[in-house]
Amino acid sequence: MAGHSKWANIQHRKGRQDKLRAKLFSKLSKEITIAAKMGDPDPDKNPRLRLAVKEAKGQSMPKDNIDRAIKKSVAGEGEDYEEIRYEGYGPNGVAVIVEAMTDNRNRTASTVRSTFTKNGGNLGETGSVGFMFDRKGAVSYPVEVGDADTVMMAAIEAGAEDVESTEDGHVIWCADTDLNDVSNALEAELGESESTKLVWRPTTTTEMDLEGMQKLLRLVDALEDDDDVQTVTTNFEASDEVMAQLDG
Repeated sequence: MAGHSKWANIQHRKGRQDKLRAKLFSKLSKEITIAAKMGDPDPDKNPRLRLAVKEAKGQSMPKDNIDRAIKKSVAGEGEDYEEIRYEGYGPNGVAVIVEAMTDNRNRTASTVRSTFTKNGGNLGETGSVGFMFDRKGAVSYPVEVGDADTVMMAAIEAGAEDVESTEDGHVIWCADTDLNDVSNALEAELGESESTKLVWRPTTTTEMDLEGMQKLLRLVDALEDDDDVQTVTTNFEASDEVMAQLDG
């Protein structure tokens, strides 16, 4: 699982967040609009919307932006979007899952395919790498929220499956269908989370050297640059030495 936590660290340490903030807000807005469109525009009656709003708040998205995104759904925007998942391989055979929301399936497929090809990867069939991941709920808290035992007890009480506590913070894992209930229970016990979302958790990982990681970063950056792409997940594993060199 190091892949997931380390990936968050790379993004954080490389300062990519600032550069990508506007893009991130636009992706979060799209998820809020679609979630509101598919269910009820009231987050209390719509678990998917509630999680989308929670994630947006966790990323410091202004309340006005959140309200605007919900209003868009009521105004009939977002009707044409469909959710599509692409699966493929990156450098060194690392598995990559790309989740997109698009109003033009052909455009997105074509862009994702060429991005893979240009960056040393190749797009596979749906299911070609999905079996290497489990769909899970992940709730993140900062270190300051408590020690590993405190968080573990709260997680057990909330019905979670697993906790990863590191010097960077705590990630609480649960079944994808339990995320709404678990995150509510954790919030009552530990306060507002930093992040609450559904993720693809690798069950097997691919070890990457420095060159492989540099190529992988280029591929992921290029994919995330596409406005239709919501998330990119990989199953890389890399040593602390490699990660330290990436930061250099």
